[in-house]
Amino acid sequence: MKPEPVLYEINATQNRLLNFGELWRYRELFYFFTWRDIKVKYKQTVLGFLWAILQPLLMMLIFTFFFSRTLNIQHLTIPYPVFVFSGLILWNFFSSALTNASNSMVNNAPIIKKIYFPRLIIPVSSILGAFFDFIMAFILFFFILLYYQVSPELSAILLWPLALLVTAVASLGLGSWLSALNVKYRDFRYVIPFLVQILFFVTPIIYPASLIEQEWIRYIVALSPMYAAIEFFRIPLSTTSANTLMLTLSLSSSIIFLFVGLIYFRRTEDFFADLA
Repeated sequence: MKPEPVLYEINATQNRLLNFGELWRYRELFYFFTWRDIKVKYKQTVLGFLWAILQPLLMMLIFTFFFSRTLNIQHLTIPYPVFVFSGLILWNFFSSALTNASNSMVNNAPIIKKIYFPRLIIPVSSILGAFFDFIMAFILFFFILLYYQVSPELSAILLWPLALLVTAVASLGLGSWLSALNVKYRDFRYVIPFLVQILFFVTPIIYPASLIEQEWIRYIVALSPMYAAIEFFRIPLSTTSANTLMLTLSLSSSIIFLFVGLIYFRRTEDFFADLA
């Protein structure tokens, strides 16, 4: 007598926003995807990991020599190079994480079509790979602080990790949303670089928000999800106080983007293998 055949039923994913149990079972994939992205990024490069340091350093020098006098910034309580670099290292983390996460589903289409694993691991791994570049640039940031004799306050112990958390939340929210949209509408591969450039100039990275005279424009600037992250990172370096309302607006936009991005990602991930 032949045994009865075993039937497997594949159902749609659960309606949870984040299935932490499933992500934990596949936790090894975070390491493999992250390390693969880092190796691919610096493969066959002469300077290798040094590019993670040279990029923000060269940008800091360019903005210092060409924009500090043009913008007529004189009321900063910290040297302008420190002001710019403190914003650039967070921004480079965000822009790299957002760009890589947005293209991650399309770039990993062959893997998605073959095996099952939580799809959210792919954009999250892209963010972790960008975090490696931040660590390299953060080491250089300490030497810049020593050179300009800037001593961070003890609040940096709390505010700097908080700034990183806000950056990761902003990257995950926008990155997961754009990665799902990029699978269905390939036009977004051209929209993403343009979006990153707009956010760069809207976010007060090379200029302080106090330089903006119109108050309503300041609130528009505060809607950038990276405004709060950069402000949290600069507070221990400066004696100026942050605007609580603007911080609240920025944090609110980050949380909204996170929920919108994850909800759209979860609703469309069942079709990634067909569309990628």
